Amino acid sequence: MVLLKLDAVSRDFDVSRPWLNRVLEGDSRRLLRAVDAVSFEIRRGETLGLVGESGSGKSTVARLIAGLYAPTAGRIEFHGRRLQMIFQDPYASLNPRWRVRDIVAEPIEVLHLENKSNTKKRVAELLTQVGLSPEDGEKYPHEFSGGQRQRISIARALAGEPDLLICDEPTSALDVSVQAQILNLMSELQQRLTLTYLFISHNLAVVSQVADRVGVMYLGRLVELASAADLFARPRHPYTRMLLDAVPDLEMSGKPRTPVAGEVPNPLAPPSGCTFHPRCPHANERCRREIPALVEAVACHAVQERRV
Repeated sequence: MVLLKLDAVSRDFDVSRPWLNRVLEGDSRRLLRAVDAVSFEIRRGETLGLVGESGSGKSTVARLIAGLYAPTAGRIEFHGRRLQMIFQDPYASLNPRWRVRDIVAEPIEVLHLENKSNTKKRVAELLTQVGLSPEDGEKYPHEFSGGQRQRISIARALAGEPDLLICDEPTSALDVSVQAQILNLMSELQQRLTLTYLFISHNLAVVSQVADRVGVMYLGRLVELASAADLFARPRHPYTRMLLDAVPDLEMSGKPRTPVAGEVPNPLAPPSGCTFHPRCPHANERCRREIPALVEAVACHAVQERRV
């Protein structure tokens, strides 16, 4: 069953200079297209990973789905009751003046999910569920480590009984050993509670552990969408291949690893045609002129023409 569907969703931001400056200097309005005609579906119970470099539009997609931004164009369909979000920085996403019990209880109280007499019991259950103790509810966020704070964030998200959890780089601010603990916790909770995740990350190693399917974004567009097994075994888009080639070779296979060449272009002045063409070793004149459509889950003229 499809839980979430995005149909050609775009989002523009007005980054113009102040009106008086534009009038005096003869400057025009400037629009930044952060998300450009993105379409995908998430089925109930699965995890879709979204990956890409900084500035690719991943977090904007998350905020569009959560309703923090309205789409400029396109349509978002959510066939559930509620969704919740786990943010990147556990140090910034928790109110430092509230006790943990109040932080976790807030969704329960706002959504009227329990009566007051049962809320305390429910908070204790949620804290236990994420590997903390009910007594931790009496403490403040500053008394916890980064990994523990992210567990509190997960408990708060689960308190709203969501059908969909949007995870916006939830482990990127944590140490590697703590990342593994949080990822294991999220996998256990998904199996136990039949949760659905949209998992956003720039770390392909992290995504490979949690995602059923993976979407690769570049400069606001979705350039490849495949099952995690297929994408990591047989990447098709040249950008996906470059991202995977940049991952450290932990198995010491001797295969050379190269960083992703070039830099993401200025989104205010994106290249014509395929926006990846200045960095692509397979680009030709058609790539410089024509925007590739997502055909058979990959947006690349070279792939469609069997040049790679």
